[in-house]
Amino acid sequence: AAAAALASTGTDTVYMTAVDGQGNACSFINSNFMGFGSGLVPRGCGFSLQNRGANFLLTEGHPNSVEPGKRPYHTIIPGMATVGRELFASFGVMGGFMQPQGHVQVLLNMLQHGMDPQAALDAPRLCVEATGGAVGLQEPASRHSSGVVLLLEDGIPDEVAEELRRKGHAVRGPVCGEGRLVFGKGQVIQRRAVPSPPGAEGPRAVLWAGSDGRADGAALGW
Repeated sequence: AAAAALASTGTDTVYMTAVDGQGNACSFINSNFMGFGSGLVPRGCGFSLQNRGANFLLTEGHPNSVEPGKRPYHTIIPGMATVGRELFASFGVMGGFMQPQGHVQVLLNMLQHGMDPQAALDAPRLCVEATGGAVGLQEPASRHSSGVVLLLEDGIPDEVAEELRRKGHAVRGPVCGEGRLVFGKGQVIQRRAVPSPPGAEGPRAVLWAGSDGRADGAALGW
């Protein structure tokens, strides 16, 4: 039963980040893409190479068509934000083509709404679900003529969904339970200045982390 449960959740993309006391950070996303990726293992390395080239199209003239020296359209995009020369946050949201959408939503939650990393990750999200015709991938046709459906996670008010429908969007939601995995899973470490104790000079930097409850990660300090 445990093995079946593990298989149902998948073992695809992994994101991790680390920040030291001086503000040096590593933001890292790893994904083989399909199963064991390309099936090629570099001698002595113990890992397989990805097969993201499968995302290329063979349609001549398409922006995502296969060409020499060109990278395929894909979503391995670990994030990092700075203020001037100082680290603001190291972050990433796993989840296929939800990755760039999740990055923007989580970062805006911190910058525009003043949320801490955990609250920014916990907040309900939306996902623009596009078909192959919209993003240039070979996928089944959409149920909506525009090729785009807005998925709204449980927690987004019903009036928001109705307003989006009035504006002409195809909306599906609230998305609940295991279906919420479509909104990605993220981790964040934020570095920010706080007042020093009495008698100390200048502000001091602290690290503040969050781990997405949609997945099985953890935020650890040492």
